[in-house]
Amino acid sequence: MSKNEVPEDIQAMSFEEALDALKAIVAKLEQGQGALDSAIEDYERGAALKRHCDQKLREAQAKIEKISLSADGTADTAALDVD
Repeated sequence: MSKNEVPEDIQAMSFEEALDALKAIVAKLEQGQGALDSAIEDYERGAALKRHCDQKLREAQAKIEKISLSADGTADTAALDVD
């Protein structure tokens, strides 16, 4: 897996699930639990979780920016192209 890839199990997570998993990893690393190899793996997973959360936030921001009110006051959501 390349440095910027996000594993499939993380891609399937909602923003909230990924954020909770990231918080758990940060807490574990801050407490110094586990061996060095485990800490490195946790750090790598945490980095992937962060990338996933960042992507989810960018998608949400793009959706919000696409919403505009039409002349009659109804919401008009334009097609979303995130990337």
